[in-house]
This record gives sequence, C-alpha cells and structure tokens, in this order.
Amino acid sequence: MADLAGTLREEIRRLARKEINATMAAAKKTSAQYRRDIAELKRQLGEQAKKIAFLETREGQRLGQHSDNGEAVSGARFSARSVKAQRERLGLSAKDYGRLAGVSALTIYNWESGKTRPKNAKLAAVIGLRGIKKREALARLKLLKPKGS
Repeated sequence: MADLAGTLREEIRRLARKEINATMAAAKKTSAQYRRDIAELKRQLGEQAKKIAFLETREGQRLGQHSDNGEAVSGARFSARSVKAQRERLGLSAKDYGRLAGVSALTIYNWESGKTRPKNAKLAAVIGLRGIKKREALARLKLLKPKGS
C-alpha cells in the first residue's frame, strides 16, 4: 500500500510539473512578445519626438521667430511709424500683434511711440511680420496659444 501511495504521489507531482511548465512557457512567450512590442513603441516614440522637434523648429522659423544673431537683422531698419502702420494695416490690436512678435502689448505701444527699440531677436520677428497679409496674420494667431491657457 505504501508503494502505491508513493507512486500516486510521484505521478501527481509529475503531472503538476508538466502543467506548470506548459503554463509558464505560454506566459514566457507572451511576456517576450510584450517586451518586443514595448521596444517597438519606444522606437516609434523616439522617431515621433524627433519629427515634432523638427516641425516645431520649422514652424517657429515660418512664424518669424529667428535666432538671436545679427545676420538676420543686418541692414534692416526699425521705424516706429512702420510698426504702427503694419499693425493697423493688418487690423490687429497691440495685444495680437505682440503675440505674433512674441512681446507684450505694452512693448508694442512703446515701440510705436518711439520710447524703446526692439532688440535683435524681436527685431527679426518684426521684420518677419512685414511681408504677411491679414489672412496669414489671423491664421498665425489661431496657431499660437493664448498666454492665459
């Protein structure tokens, strides 16, 4: 009888190990597939981040947000009257024109009154705004996020 009980115990252990190994093999296979999927998603995320950075740089250049170098504004002149005329021609408030140039409304008023002059980076932005039309200005304003939100 003792031999039968021992044999049964060994058979139960063998079957349990076999079942556990089969279950674990499936879990290992699924886990490996998940790791591969995660690695692929990380690669895609890296590629997308690079594309977004590139597109943000291009859009910044398109909107006239140039770097702070003297080459972009060399030979360009600043006139308080031309800033005011440009703003009025576009039909924009000082606040909206300032959002396009990357400055506050008060700064626009100070430029227009001749109290202050823009530094090179902002002068490049103002020069970039010279050639745009009203529709393009309104489209750019839609793209820019309001400062409050």
